[in-house]
Amino acid sequence: MTSAPPAASPVPSLTSGGAHPAPARLHLLLPCAGLGERAAAGGPKQYAPLAGRPLVAHTLDALGRVPGVDRLLLVLAPGDRRFAELLPGWAGPGRETAAVGGASRAETVRQGLQALRTAGAAEEDWVLVHDAARCLVEPAWVQRLIEACREDPVGGLLALPLADTLKAAGPEGRVEQTLDRRGKWAAQTPQMFRLGLLARALDAAGPGVTDEASAIEALGLRPRLVPGHLLNLKVTWPEDFATAEALLRLRAAGP
Repeated sequence: MTSAPPAASPVPSLTSGGAHPAPARLHLLLPCAGLGERAAAGGPKQYAPLAGRPLVAHTLDALGRVPGVDRLLLVLAPGDRRFAELLPGWAGPGRETAAVGGASRAETVRQGLQALRTAGAAEEDWVLVHDAARCLVEPAWVQRLIEACREDPVGGLLALPLADTLKAAGPEGRVEQTLDRRGKWAAQTPQMFRLGLLARALDAAGPGVTDEASAIEALGLRPRLVPGHLLNLKVTWPEDFATAEALLRLRAAGP
């Protein structure tokens, strides 16, 4: 039996009087400015071929089927020309790119939030940040997160309770100790927070923070854990490409 997700901590509204404007809009933000060095894909992994298409195309297809999203923003590295070459015509109403990515994930997301503001997003709008490399994401999983967090005072993230025994490594690659896995979850994406709160959290956390929830936690808040899915894996290592390709081809073949 897994432990129940922690309850959300209260957070003051960014609007006067403590009331959220209604309705807050939903924006999907994909940081897509990484180099993909761990993936050994010969370039940014988001553009590596996977089941006949660039990896990021599978991610965008899935997120494009999430209902109720006002804007899908892809944050590219400055000078990136690969995306337009590989996915010509993708951008359009509600589907935008911004070549403002930074040297870290946190900086890329910060710049993406500013691009959303420039495009008219409000501080109380919800932003769902998703890894471009989680190309097996399903719209239903994203909807589950939205439904769980839309009225939450903090926001939350998809995550999975850990099932494997955890080992801490010591010198020479030997086990130093076994860690208690009870109450521990593996973070996934999307992660969903209000634009103004997330921007403030990232400003305070600095460039080293590895996910949005960590920045929110550093403010003393407790994001909601929403059960994700085992297949919502992040393509990171070279062997992950074969796994993701096999799963995508099985999915395309139908039941």
